[in-house]
Amino acid sequence: MPHVGLSLMPETQFLQASMPLIEAGDVEALEWSFDTGWKNGVSDWLSNLINVYSEAGRLTGHGVHFSLLSAEWTDRQQGWLDQFREEVTRHQYLHHTEHFGFMTAGDFHRSAPLPVPLTNSTLKLGRERFSQLAEVSPCPLGIENLALALSIDDALQQHEFLEKIVTPTNGFLLLDLHNIYCQLCNFNLSPAELLDNYPFHLVREIHVSGGSWAPTASSNSPIRRDTHDDDVPAEVFSLLEHVLPRCPDVEVVFLERLGNTLQEHQFEQFRKDFITLKSIVANG
Repeated sequence: MPHVGLSLMPETQFLQASMPLIEAGDVEALEWSFDTGWKNGVSDWLSNLINVYSEAGRLTGHGVHFSLLSAEWTDRQQGWLDQFREEVTRHQYLHHTEHFGFMTAGDFHRSAPLPVPLTNSTLKLGRERFSQLAEVSPCPLGIENLALALSIDDALQQHEFLEKIVTPTNGFLLLDLHNIYCQLCNFNLSPAELLDNYPFHLVREIHVSGGSWAPTASSNSPIRRDTHDDDVPAEVFSLLEHVLPRCPDVEVVFLERLGNTLQEHQFEQFRKDFITLKSIVANG
């Protein structure tokens, strides 16, 4: 049965909300977005917690800022790769994951990875970048699906792009179900349309989270965004019940919530979402 855990956040609010779960032994694994700590450092309590799960063999690494599909290789990316080479020696990670898409287009995109269409040149680029990461990582490496898509066709084709990137180097997929939910909402798709041909045999990790609705300038309909700042929708839990039996090699399932979005009155619902997640996995 997969381990169930939390995506670790550095904020005090996150510690306050999650510590009762950790102290009760309910949090079986942690995911650490290591590159978020490179700039601002890591507090003592956070470092100690990471070490506990690392020593227990229950820590996974998640990169955010590499920008896998940026066309131009920059000094920033080289610096990230150099720091990643050091990071993998600090802790015992089960595996590492990185985002699909690119993040080196300036600030207009508000730090969310942007999608890339599947072409021969973008596939070649994705494979080259993924191979660079795999050469550094001493453990298995995967890619997370993206919430954003350029069109319905792009949304329907994204899983094929991901599969083609990771397969040559024996990589795996991180299936983020709120990202799937965003595409279902934004393109009026059914779960069957988006998921029936998904390469579930490559899924090693699953994310569950909440998000938000945002207005658009060209439509009366808002778009769903993967902002990790709200409770988990019932539809995302339903997606987990739907896909979990179809993922024979999934090892960990994580609840995500940005620490600075948690207020004291939301702590209890955050913990309830985690217990719901554990129940679904236990019965899956």
